[in-house]
Amino acid sequence: MKLKHVLLTTGAAMLAAPVAGAQEMADSMTLVSWGGAYQNSQVNAYTEPYKEMHPGLEVVWDESSNEAVAKLRAMNEAGNLTWDLVDVTAADAMRLCDEGLAMEVDHDELLAEAPDGTSASDDFGDTIVSDCFIPQIVYSITFGYRTDMIPEGTEPPSDICAIFDTEAYPGKRSLEKRPINNVEWALLCDGVPKAEIYDVLETEEGQERALAKLETIKDDVIWWSAGADTPQLLADGEVVMGSTYNGRLFSLIEEQDQPVAMLWDGQVFDLDGWIIPDGLPEERLARVKDFVRFATDTQRLADQAKYISYGPARDSSQPLVSTHAELGIEMAPHMPTNPENAQNTFLQNFEWWADYRDDLDAKFQAWLAQ
Repeated sequence: MKLKHVLLTTGAAMLAAPVAGAQEMADSMTLVSWGGAYQNSQVNAYTEPYKEMHPGLEVVWDESSNEAVAKLRAMNEAGNLTWDLVDVTAADAMRLCDEGLAMEVDHDELLAEAPDGTSASDDFGDTIVSDCFIPQIVYSITFGYRTDMIPEGTEPPSDICAIFDTEAYPGKRSLEKRPINNVEWALLCDGVPKAEIYDVLETEEGQERALAKLETIKDDVIWWSAGADTPQLLADGEVVMGSTYNGRLFSLIEEQDQPVAMLWDGQVFDLDGWIIPDGLPEERLARVKDFVRFATDTQRLADQAKYISYGPARDSSQPLVSTHAELGIEMAPHMPTNPENAQNTFLQNFEWWADYRDDLDAKFQAWLAQ
């Protein structure tokens, strides 16, 4: 997928054909996602239309995607796989694939072609970063700030390093309670060139340097674990600025009309998609395959972008959405990939994090406890 292809127009797409044929399929599915506005967009675009086609199907949602790796490891050890389909980030998909906990798939066999006959693998392009990863969206982790909490006479923040400037922008910040993104921002704001950040992070000294930079604001940080945390903290005025998923901020700003604005500078692009847990019983796997083919077709991914400001992972989906399904506003200006918003972006190195995540997680949590 080309991230620069962001302008959305209207169009039409074909419905994907079922993949399971006459094979017996389970009459229930447990889907794992992130809750909040993102999960609601999946319900509206994927599961509700699918359930209309399959009366009697029960869909259960679990909001544990932030713990997906640990929980799938535990299920594997216990021999009790209760999840059918799991929404994860690209880096987590790589880890689960490497550990044999996610099923490898043939994307062209499993997923529908584009309406013009383009194969799924060509339509998804570079967003297929793992043999186990079924892409859905391009999103970003970025910052929102309270417009009414910026000191009088101070320009609103326009640079990512405002998060470290407690003199100009006093007040609490919210940051995610994990090293990903935080250590990249810390090094970037400590003078490391963007192109060298992961080389620096591979060293003990580089990791300590990132934590030392974060130490400068540690007393001013409220750490979040769930995607809903920062929007709530901003809405309550408990933080002046905070990181979260851009779609959560879109909901806060446009749907809830809160006095919050986006700080797009330094946003970190990431990918999100499905993995199928390895070892599903035959009937459950048949249901999952049938649903995934439907839920990742060109029209369904376009439909999701009507509810939340995440870019569809298929090239063929991008021209099919123009306005928000309920608000009627143009969605293109709210996409992280919009040229106006993407002037200074950071593309997360998924492979690097797949290799270093466990070690750096442990070091980060130890630092937090100090």
